[in-house]
Amino acid sequence: MMQWQGISEFVSVAETESFTQASKKLAISTAQVSRQVSVLEQRLNIKLFYRTTRKVSLTEEGKIFYQHCRGVLDGLDAAERAVTNLQSKPQGKIKLTAPVTYGEQQILPLVNNFMTQYNNIEITAYLSNQQVDLVDEGYDLAIRLGKLSDSSMMAKKLAERTNYVCASPAYLAKHGIPHSLSELDKHSCLLGTRDYWHFNDANKEKNIRVSGKLRCNSGFGLVDAALKGLGIVQLPDYYIKEHLNNGRLITLLDNYKAPDEGIWAIYPQNRHLSPKIKLLVEYLLTHLS
Repeated sequence: MMQWQGISEFVSVAETESFTQASKKLAISTAQVSRQVSVLEQRLNIKLFYRTTRKVSLTEEGKIFYQHCRGVLDGLDAAERAVTNLQSKPQGKIKLTAPVTYGEQQILPLVNNFMTQYNNIEITAYLSNQQVDLVDEGYDLAIRLGKLSDSSMMAKKLAERTNYVCASPAYLAKHGIPHSLSELDKHSCLLGTRDYWHFNDANKEKNIRVSGKLRCNSGFGLVDAALKGLGIVQLPDYYIKEHLNNGRLITLLDNYKAPDEGIWAIYPQNRHLSPKIKLLVEYLLTHLS
């Protein structure tokens, strides 16, 4: 039993970078956390933390020890969940975040369907185009679109999206059809939050700067402008698929179409997915793909 003494306290301090926050997380006193960590350091005969009045950080030995301890605690959590969920239905709370439009159109309807099947699960969904900090803000799951840059997160691809360049027949009849990327300079491009569009030219990814009279941070606003003949737009398939199918928008520059982008479920590293979250991820994967 001596081998376990101080491990939970050590891991909590390592993850919160604070003895006070670790005590709140564990619901014990700060003095007890400090005492248990000190006993652990004495037993190991190593210094696990650098301590100042403003900051607590891991030593090199502490970083190595943390990785092993985190794995052990994760294994214990997984073992407990495995036996306690054998005879029980998935239940509990899930907090997730997703981009606004994709969340409204694709994720929330599936989440609602999921909840009709598992009525013991409570879900809090926050839609935002800003990337929230999953750990600091207590999120279990996030849906992200496109290329991932956060290497501290684990990711599972749920589906892919295709970006199309398109315009209305009326616009093309009046201004002509661009057949190369250089011809975009001659056209009115409907801009979102970026000044460039993404293409694939001779098997190389290329960003082309475009310009126009309209800039709007709403995909639906850009679709409406394109339908009314105000210019050419580049948008993901879920904005324009219906209009492409009925001929109200025409795809352009298909030879330069960028590779499909991933749609991802991400969650914090070093944590095993609980049964309820794993079930939701698999549900989304099945229905989105």
